Amino acid sequence: MDLQELLENIHKGSKCQGTFSLPELLTFAASRHLDAIAVAKEGNRECYLAILNGEPEGAIYVDSDGALFGDKAVVHIRAGRNYVIRDVKPEIIDAFVMGCRIFEKGHIRKNGTYTVPEIGEKSPGIGVVTLSVRREKNLQNGVRVSIRKDGKIVGSDSTTGNGEVSFRVMHGNYSCLVQDRFQNVTHFQITFDESHTSHILDL
Repeated sequence: MDLQELLENIHKGSKCQGTFSLPELLTFAASRHLDAIAVAKEGNRECYLAILNGEPEGAIYVDSDGALFGDKAVVHIRAGRNYVIRDVKPEIIDAFVMGCRIFEKGHIRKNGTYTVPEIGEKSPGIGVVTLSVRREKNLQNGVRVSIRKDGKIVGSDSTTGNGEVSFRVMHGNYSCLVQDRFQNVTHFQITFDESHTSHILDL
């Protein structure tokens, strides 16, 4: 199944909340703290917007030339289109957003208007942080790790065979929640910047 089929199936299998212009969509989603995916279609062009707890968190744009993700896709999230919005489970939104996160949200919502960023513009302070989970110096495989910023989950995944998990995030301070196989949760605080791209989390 290709990306377009996957997105279409997610959208079709969900409860419709209505059709809105972009400003109406953002206001509606925020007022109800929706977890949803909105889609606008024009010919062979499709725009997908992922909403988590009422906030736009991810975007995908698909046409005959391929797909654009995150901030690059935001160029095509236009106020003039009608978006159909459907409820989707938060865990599906989390998985969806991991590959298409919007870092520059001001491009979507700024006084109810839309601002187009320069194509190819690089957002400062974005990179990949790698977390290694250990218990008594033994690397832990299959442990669930969530990373949060200002109380919002910005990434969630399980460690691989080498006990590592990675997230693409902006530089800053984050809280990490590690849930082991016994459902015990341990909290950590980390700082991610050019000097701190990896951390060891000892349970």
